[in-house]
Amino acid sequence: MRNEPRTPHEQVLSADGTTIGYRRRGRGPGLILVHGGMQASQHFTKLAAALSTDFTVYVPDRRGRGLSGPHGADFGVMREVEDVQALVTATGASQIFGLSTGALVVLRTALSTPTLDRIALYEPPLSIDGSAPMDWVPRYDHEVAAGKSASALVTALKGLDAEPSLFSRIPRFALVPLLAIGARLQGDGPADEVPVKALIPTQHFDMQVVREMADTVMDYAALDARVLLLGGTKSADYLRLALRKLSEALPHARSVDLPGIGHSGPEDDGAPLVVAEALREFFKGR
Repeated sequence: MRNEPRTPHEQVLSADGTTIGYRRRGRGPGLILVHGGMQASQHFTKLAAALSTDFTVYVPDRRGRGLSGPHGADFGVMREVEDVQALVTATGASQIFGLSTGALVVLRTALSTPTLDRIALYEPPLSIDGSAPMDWVPRYDHEVAAGKSASALVTALKGLDAEPSLFSRIPRFALVPLLAIGARLQGDGPADEVPVKALIPTQHFDMQVVREMADTVMDYAALDARVLLLGGTKSADYLRLALRKLSEALPHARSVDLPGIGHSGPEDDGAPLVVAEALREFFKGR
């Protein structure tokens, strides 16, 4: 069990009628936090708590997870854009943060949502000339279809290799049973949290977003919002390449490197207080 208090659950309807559930906490200007792949709103508990002293923080479960409805038969990045836009309309928030694939969704949403005037992105896996690894996806899909959840998780973690040395040095034969045990233990968590076994298959849809948005970096040269590009010095080269290319394309972007932090920085198990301080400085306009 987490020590943080449970937060209120609310919901909005997206354009296609899908329910998007979210957690709310704090007081002040509205700030939306969009989680990454194989995650749900629960993974931003500490980040949301740290920011809630200055902002009203809204943390949705992206579709296909927890408080929200299914991905749907016509899923694509624009469905997730519509989800975020529904939340922006309901809350009046003009500030938003996204991690990883969630950052890709935020980036695409900002392009067509002028009320969002401050955008923070943490390591969006924007593929540049094939830079984002994809060759592992067929094996992962096969393992998900076969019900081999732990094997699929290992395939995804090793394939993405978002924080080199974190999983790459541990052989599959050791990782699979360890993660299988961890998934069983995590199943006894709070009722309003999504178990990891249910999150593993959602990576298929996140990789669809990565494919759809590949080589679109110059689309964002038209983005008028102020943008903060955040990354950790321990993250994979393809993530740092995406940040560099975005910094060159975006007209109002500022880049910040966080020393000693990797791709999991904003998550509860990363360095959420460090990330929160960088976000607070940006969103408060300093």
